[in-house]
Amino acid sequence: MSPQYALLISLLIPLTSAFNSQARFTGITGNSEYAALNSSVGGRLFKGTPIVQPCVPSKNARPGNCTEVLSEYVDEVFRTSTPGGYVVPQWETCQTTGAQCLLDYTDPFNLDPVTPPRQCRLGSIPSHFIDVRSESDVQAALQFSKRFQVPLVIKNTGHDYKGRSSAPHSLALWTHNLQNISYDPAFIPEGCSTASASVTLGAGVQWKDAYAFAESNNITLVGGSDRTVGAVGGWLQGGGHGMLSNTMGLGVDRALQFKVVTPDGQYRVANACQNQDLFFALRGGGGGTFGVVMESTVLASPQITLQVVMVAFANATDIALTRELWQTMTANGLQWAEDGWGGLATANVAIYINPKLSAEEATESMSPLIDLGKRLQSDQVEGAQVITTQFESWGTFFDWFAADNVAITGVSLAIVSRLIPKANFATAESQAELVDGLINTSIATPRVIILITAPSSYPGDNTTSVTEAWRSSLYHVTAVTTWNWNATMEDKKEAYAQASASIDNLRRITPDAAYQNEADVYEPNHEVSFWGSNYERLLEIKNKYDPGHILDCWNCVGWNRSAPQFSCYL
Repeated sequence: MSPQYALLISLLIPLTSAFNSQARFTGITGNSEYAALNSSVGGRLFKGTPIVQPCVPSKNARPGNCTEVLSEYVDEVFRTSTPGGYVVPQWETCQTTGAQCLLDYTDPFNLDPVTPPRQCRLGSIPSHFIDVRSESDVQAALQFSKRFQVPLVIKNTGHDYKGRSSAPHSLALWTHNLQNISYDPAFIPEGCSTASASVTLGAGVQWKDAYAFAESNNITLVGGSDRTVGAVGGWLQGGGHGMLSNTMGLGVDRALQFKVVTPDGQYRVANACQNQDLFFALRGGGGGTFGVVMESTVLASPQITLQVVMVAFANATDIALTRELWQTMTANGLQWAEDGWGGLATANVAIYINPKLSAEEATESMSPLIDLGKRLQSDQVEGAQVITTQFESWGTFFDWFAADNVAITGVSLAIVSRLIPKANFATAESQAELVDGLINTSIATPRVIILITAPSSYPGDNTTSVTEAWRSSLYHVTAVTTWNWNATMEDKKEAYAQASASIDNLRRITPDAAYQNEADVYEPNHEVSFWGSNYERLLEIKNKYDPGHILDCWNCVGWNRSAPQFSCYL
């Protein structure tokens, strides 16, 4: 028996009065309904529990499990493979009531946060999960949700910055174990006639596994920059950007087909030749909105050789050095985008990658950045580095990159984002204005990342539903503020406000455009920022496939802000 399956067995729900509180919430009168649901999904219904539960002092505590929790509390692989775990743990809590079961991320071995008189409470973790293995599991959950008005959420990894995969008193479809991966060098979408090399990915596949599979088949998949992000869920359905997107497109540009259970219970195939409206919606309209995607088939490209240039220095708080780095980047941004460069930068590091140029061409193209790095070295700036190298594939580069670059995990945070259009790079004046905006954002929220991941050299075919601003942008900029387990409600509100105020430095000089998966939880004018002119069409498609709004999530197309599952948002 696998350890994961053993965990599920240990969590299978006892059909007792433990569910009475949810029964009162939904109007369910007894436990027989849950017993029937459990039977209909092959006994794979289980009770939601906080990941810290094994460490709560009680006669039922299991020291072995607690040791794992404490040692892996801020590990993204552990959190994304655990039903009640979320990469950003405020979505395990009810922020309005304070109900939670969190540890101190700076010292997870300190159990004071869950020691009586403090309580370990479920917060916004779903009350029940279904370990989804087939479309029939989803169909049973949809019927149950409709009949008893139980909110439904979809969770594959919990790598979600906006809380869309958790909700209090809800039923979660845990798609993590849909791990099928297959390669077809001549895939033809159902009902179509054109063949393409492709990879089909189950809804639970994470990029670390998808990239390893691609390496073993000598192909390239365009995906995210963090190893535990789900390849098929919110990342893809929200647009999906990565360091190869400049030249090879967003994730939605490369989606060839979805297999999805729509809220009416139908198992549908959506591609360019059938259910085209649903295909459009799933290519950027947002995850957890139009249906439960079971698998997606995406374009596979031949293996590529990457040229890599990195410049770095030690002091991330030296504003003068940061300004010089960002000035160099913005002054050359348009030309580098045309040359095929993607990458990312922070206050003291810039990493650029290119799948198009030779080593000699790359050195010539990147000479302004390389020259800056060499001058920093000659000036004996602490930690100054210049690296120019080549990787034989995306997968080998990603393994090198991911070894030292992991998403913030186990820490509650407010994230904000902005797409920066080409117009901000057009003149010396607009470049100076942009650098000032970036510097002021970094002063307000020191964790600023410039993601050079817009599809600026990949025009697309005008059949995706992401905001058009992606096509005219060069940068996607994010910033975060954080808080710990003992933050008050006012502390959390202040953190969200601080993050939003920081990105105002860029909002003031750019059109309304942000990446929905990494945007401000309280993004103003979010319909335009996320979808541009596509919103009205997306709303029509939402009402067609989900007129009862069974699938509802925060800031999603057609959402109902007053729905009870949003009661834990501030």
